[in-house]
Amino acid sequence: MRKTKIEVVQSEYERKEQLRRRIYAVLPIISVALLLLLWFLASSAKDSNFPSPKDIVDRFILFLHKPIKDMSLLGHIWASLKRVFIALGVAWFLGISFGVFIGWNKKANALLGPMFTAFRSVPPLAWVPLMTMWFGTGEFPKVLIVFIGALMPVVVNTQAGIANVQKLYLDVGTIFNAKSRQMLFEIAIPSSLDAIFAGIRTSTSAGWMVVLAAEMLGGKSGVGFLITRGMDSGDYSLCLLSMICIGLVGALLAVITQVLERIICPWTAKKSS
Repeated sequence: MRKTKIEVVQSEYERKEQLRRRIYAVLPIISVALLLLLWFLASSAKDSNFPSPKDIVDRFILFLHKPIKDMSLLGHIWASLKRVFIALGVAWFLGISFGVFIGWNKKANALLGPMFTAFRSVPPLAWVPLMTMWFGTGEFPKVLIVFIGALMPVVVNTQAGIANVQKLYLDVGTIFNAKSRQMLFEIAIPSSLDAIFAGIRTSTSAGWMVVLAAEMLGGKSGVGFLITRGMDSGDYSLCLLSMICIGLVGALLAVITQVLERIICPWTAKKSS
């Protein structure tokens, strides 16, 4: 029985879609393979000080037997993550609240918007000298620096999401005699969740990067401290091992935030598919 033209087109589309899925499944493997190849080439070059994969494995095994500052590798990773989690929790709460406030209230935006714009133009690490002078080199200044770095993306994205709520949604609320509080909490905020989660994702990666930089400038624990320790002692294997851990933890944090977004905002997954 001959296929109709529509059936032929549909089967061709399904075949191409299946091929596309296979290509997308293979591309990450190719990417990792190319990265490993470059690593082998860099480490095997003549007079190269770049650690090889074997050197990293050996340094990891040595780390298991000889902890640094009486802390294992997982202990240093957890020390960095604790600072990030504390700072992110506070930054998300205050950032979303402040972003909603200046995004919904035009007078508040006119009064506080320029001040915030000037404040967020200062890089988080520029605060390190002042934080050190005011609070020393303990835990609090590190968490505070991470908080500053994580706060900005949340506020910016939340403000943009609230300020750009479609007028149609607000008009529907007006038709049904919704009060101002209902307009905000039942219309504006739910319709801005995409933008808010974009800020959360950005703030998570920003907080992870800032805490590492803060630890490199001063600290006795954390993955950033390990990089400084390896650099000062000429232990390049420790530096690269720490960098690999940074990349793996950063990727894990990105996956966690994406999963949370799909749970709370399931429609984002449909948009990306």
